[in-house]
Amino acid sequence: MARIGVINISDGRDYVHDGIADFIVAIEDKLVAKLEAAGHEVVRASVPVSSNTLATRLAREVEAAHVDLTVLHYCVWAFPHFTMLAAGQLTSPLLLLANIDPVQPGMVGMLAAGGALDQIGRTHTRLWGDPEDETLIAAIGVRASAASAVAGLRGQTFGRIGGRPMGMNTAVANTDQWQRQFGVDVEEIDQWEIVRRAELADQKEKVKARQWLEQHANVHYDGKKLTEELLERQIGSYLAMRELIDEWHLDFTGIKGQPELTQYFATMDIAEAFLNDPYDWNGPKEPHVCATEADMDGALTMQILKHLSRTPVLFADVRHYHGDRDIWDLCNSGQHATWFAARSDDPAENLAKVHLYPEVFFFPAGGASVHHVAAPGEMTLARLTRNDGRYRLQLMLGEFENYDEATTASLMKMSTPEWPHAFARLDAPAEVFLSRFGANHIHAVPGDKRAELRAVCELLDITLDEFTRG
Repeated sequence: MARIGVINISDGRDYVHDGIADFIVAIEDKLVAKLEAAGHEVVRASVPVSSNTLATRLAREVEAAHVDLTVLHYCVWAFPHFTMLAAGQLTSPLLLLANIDPVQPGMVGMLAAGGALDQIGRTHTRLWGDPEDETLIAAIGVRASAASAVAGLRGQTFGRIGGRPMGMNTAVANTDQWQRQFGVDVEEIDQWEIVRRAELADQKEKVKARQWLEQHANVHYDGKKLTEELLERQIGSYLAMRELIDEWHLDFTGIKGQPELTQYFATMDIAEAFLNDPYDWNGPKEPHVCATEADMDGALTMQILKHLSRTPVLFADVRHYHGDRDIWDLCNSGQHATWFAARSDDPAENLAKVHLYPEVFFFPAGGASVHHVAAPGEMTLARLTRNDGRYRLQLMLGEFENYDEATTASLMKMSTPEWPHAFARLDAPAEVFLSRFGANHIHAVPGDKRAELRAVCELLDITLDEFTRG
């Protein structure tokens, strides 16, 4: 889940500390046990801080462990300058945690320390409660997961394959801003590398992959827009991307695709879907975020969501609003990871619901479109957009829905049936969403991750723009 540092702050008077040290350690034992039971790794300071030298030394030891979040714990009255000295050695986000036992004034210690941090402008979060309270442990976990997601961005490299697609300003970000705010570098790579490497890719591997798809998915060859040769060309594009990712040490990527590749080579639907999937024909693998149309802010949103959810992330156009049903059709050119078809750990279960259809008229080069309907369930939908140059996270809860075969076919026919679809009921009125949403692409992961994303916004100094029906 996350790596959490825990440092207990105590009283600086020897005769007082000696009388409360066992109490502090007992409370800390309960806190650490609960955090570890929740799946977090805990880096624990060896003793409570009871002097200025210990404050500095212990904080440096915790810092050296590269924790995602540091909890400064107040079970008793604690000298505030110990917190200040420790904070000076820590680069991770700080969470001040007070015990609520009335016998010892831990809350007083937290307030004094928090006020001192406020005076120097050191950002921190405060929580309080019984360390055995599951709600409190969950709240710490939310903050730790957000801190881990943010820390995970630092030092990463985004591979931008191609340039701006079809004039989409929202697909292009400022690389200086990315480096300054997120710690992410951008490597520019020409799309020719996909073409060149796809043609050189191992033919036996292409055939193996094609046969695996024919066995597990529903492949609809038409002899024109989708042939064995075109499907193998798309598979070669996936293999080319895997080579580029390994050679350039790319953490997440985006492929321009349109119009060059989609007009003269093949669509990137197979490559993008299976990069985002947690498997391919060789077995389980780590999902690799890859955004279609080289959408930089889309890919960055997806990478944050992946860090939080540890699942594939949906990428889609906001294609159509069915006003009579209050349902959105989230659909685009074949980029949905196949995992979303059933959200199963078994690839065969997902692929049984996947159809590879010949590409439509938008893409004369042809290839397979990766079609399925996303499985139902609660989803968190989000997108990083910019307003006058400042980042904001546009966030909402939603529900993916499934319908009977006739209804589904009728809804899909209104847009592009060959592409993948997610029918979403959003926690946002259509007039509000369409008036405010700052992009044509949106992203989603299963479950409710809004609390973690609110914390991410605080940590990254991003404006939160949350959509609700209230």
